[in-house]
Amino acid sequence: MAQHADSSKSSGATRAQVVGVIAAVVRWIGLLCTLVLVIHVLLTVGSANPANGITSFFADVADPVALGFKDLFTPSDPKLNVLVNYGIAALFWLVVSSVVARIIRRFGQ
Repeated sequence: MAQHADSSKSSGATRAQVVGVIAAVVRWIGLLCTLVLVIHVLLTVGSANPANGITSFFADVADPVALGFKDLFTPSDPKLNVLVNYGIAALFWLVVSSVVARIIRRFGQ
């Protein structure tokens, strides 16, 4: 009987650990997407050279990460366009990844 109790405790601890890792991965993916979008916004608003490899790398990666937000608003100023749309996308990734990580952790309890 004692062995069964120990076994269920260790399986519960293992499950909690796996769920914690999954939640952490989701959170880190959201933070990484947010970081890419914020760097793209800063480089654009700061007038970084678009032909530079770093600037073009972040622009190329930010486009798919921005999902449907990249043309949500259409201000005439291109810098304002990037600031608003990619900024909203960054907030989306930050909030959604946080909420999803909490939900995953809750299922692990």
